[in-house]
Amino acid sequence: MQTTSHLLMIRPVNFSFNAETAVNNAFQTPGDTDAQARALTEFESFVQLLRDNEVDVTIITDTPSPYTPDSIFPNNWVSFHDDGTVCLYPMYAVNRRQERKPGILEAIGHQFRIDATLDFSGYEAEGLFLEGTGSMVLDRDHKIAYACLSPRTDKNVLLDFCQKLGYSPEIFTAADAAGRLIYHTNVMMCVADRYVVVCLDSLPSDPERDHLAATILASGKTLIPITPDQMNHFAGNMLQVHNHKGEKLLVMSSQAFASLTPVQVQQLSGFNRILHSPLTTIETNGGGSARCMLAEVHLRKL
Repeated sequence: MQTTSHLLMIRPVNFSFNAETAVNNAFQTPGDTDAQARALTEFESFVQLLRDNEVDVTIITDTPSPYTPDSIFPNNWVSFHDDGTVCLYPMYAVNRRQERKPGILEAIGHQFRIDATLDFSGYEAEGLFLEGTGSMVLDRDHKIAYACLSPRTDKNVLLDFCQKLGYSPEIFTAADAAGRLIYHTNVMMCVADRYVVVCLDSLPSDPERDHLAATILASGKTLIPITPDQMNHFAGNMLQVHNHKGEKLLVMSSQAFASLTPVQVQQLSGFNRILHSPLTTIETNGGGSARCMLAEVHLRKL
């Protein structure tokens, strides 16, 4: 199933601008010195919005040590799959590798059934990276792994993931208006159950752009394009979930929602209700938005 009603979120304790990730994340901007307090407020409001709409959220509070300023984005180091598999991923920034804390998986294991763990983190020793469902946007129903290559998304690691999990890779190159590679695929596209939101204009190659569009349409999903400017406002960084009633919900930041046109809002609302929450501090300092904060738990409950 494409969506889940179970989400893992990490409550930050040391959130701040991370210079190690800023080298290839053009969405990051050094922010205020009060980033942790502001980010925590945004985090709690976001969690409350999800819970008010009957989405199950497991919260684990980060630890002060080791220092992990980006722990609020757990989807980059772990993913949970409906066959009981947990995947661990190789991370570009050295200080992000310490986010793979055993206590988090232990807590998930107390609630959900884990049958196997695939650890790809050994690729870090080779300087090869694949940052989870940031690097890949998964069509779980059709087993397609969409991925734009970047310093954080290596083709060989991606192919290893696809071979082990039974996915077909859809690989392309995407760049912003300045020609910089887009660091994570999930800032330029979102795959939902019946539609795909994607910034096709970020693909400089006509053949790759045409192939990506054709793959999306061949999967039977409606293609909803967004502009590069909307992408820069995190309109690609959305996640569709469902609640305990089975109602589909599209989750995004308030900045992303504000960038959408009335026609796009109407189109998306025809598929699911939209939820949005202000995440300005997290987006500015961290260079990630709503989708990055949500690790989908597709495991079966104990």
